[in-house]
Amino acid sequence: MMRQTGTLLGTAIGLLAIAAAPFVSPGWVLAGAVILACLAVLTVFREPYPTAPIMALAVLFGLQVIPLLVFALTLAIMLSGELAARYADGTLYTRRRRQTEEKRRLSAGEIPPAYLWFTGVSLVAGLVVSGALGHTDPLLVLMGVTVALLLKAILEDREDAFLVEVLGVAMTIYLFDDLDFTVNVLNLIAAAVLAFSFGYFAYRARAMDLSGLFSGALVGILLIVFADVRWFVVLLLFFALGAGTTRYRFDYKRRLGVEEGKSGVRGYRNVFANGIVAAAAAVLYGVTQHPACIALFLGAVATAAADTVASEIGVTGKTPYLITTFERVRPGTNGGVTLVGEAVATAAAFVIGLVALLIGVATPEMMLVTVAAGFVGTNADSLVGAVFENRGLIGNSGTNLTATLAGGIFAALFFLR
Repeated sequence: MMRQTGTLLGTAIGLLAIAAAPFVSPGWVLAGAVILACLAVLTVFREPYPTAPIMALAVLFGLQVIPLLVFALTLAIMLSGELAARYADGTLYTRRRRQTEEKRRLSAGEIPPAYLWFTGVSLVAGLVVSGALGHTDPLLVLMGVTVALLLKAILEDREDAFLVEVLGVAMTIYLFDDLDFTVNVLNLIAAAVLAFSFGYFAYRARAMDLSGLFSGALVGILLIVFADVRWFVVLLLFFALGAGTTRYRFDYKRRLGVEEGKSGVRGYRNVFANGIVAAAAAVLYGVTQHPACIALFLGAVATAAADTVASEIGVTGKTPYLITTFERVRPGTNGGVTLVGEAVATAAAFVIGLVALLIGVATPEMMLVTVAAGFVGTNADSLVGAVFENRGLIGNSGTNLTATLAGGIFAALFFLR
């Protein structure tokens, strides 16, 4: 009971700070009052949630590191959403029962109600606060809520989860506010519907876990908003190729011990390792409209597709050779390559380039560069795997990220004029 009282009082302090923020100047006065009030609650009730994260945000606001919009919008999204997730759905279970219930829902492909409540309430609260502060572009709200959902799925029951979520959402809102990018509201709604629908159906199909759902939705929104829906189609093609080849002779790969982790279910690490360069290219394109950004995107996606297909199909072929020494190694060894793998990798890159050409994303010249970038990127993946991953200096996600960056940069260099 004491902890619940401390939680409610801390939330009330944050909500009052939102209401008072536009009328209290300078900002450090409000920040000081918020910090003192939170310290009082923390001292009496010994409950760091949500007082400690609120104090951290107040310090940043008081020191003018973040502006009023970021301070108020972050508090509105996180406090209202978390309060709804904890109380409004009526599932005040014990921690053990809550974890059991969440595991049951996840195994059944159901979205836990806490995430649905958080999404709805935080979106409404964010839009209300954003409008009250004279900021009518809902992009900041959507980005903040999506990142909050992603961090919740990643951090789960960590003690410092809420603090990390608050700071992560604040940095996200600050970044997109600084970009000053205007998007049509209808386009933004369409982007959110398409991206979250893709993530949801992939989750239901056991192709992604909950963190993969939200990270995939985030990448999809960035592609559609900053470029257009055709870029999202290209990324969907990569996902289809990856999902299909992951299941190719899966039992055989399981016997070899080289199958994709968690029976082919992908999480946020895999999504970001293969998609973060593509998302960054979309944002750069939205800001600059430079054709090199298109090449960066296509080179990264072609590399991701080529590497995934080569890994999933090539591993079932003949004995691979280590790319650095050409000695024979066992299937699944990082840096091992086969002729079959090289062939299917090039074919996957060709499919990406061809579809990009057919839907008007790429020119014929860019298509050829895309195929070459996929070949270069997948071999860069093998090289990094052999030199660094085999020595434990980098993980698989880091190898994939390095490869997509290499393939993307290789393609972009041809169009830097």
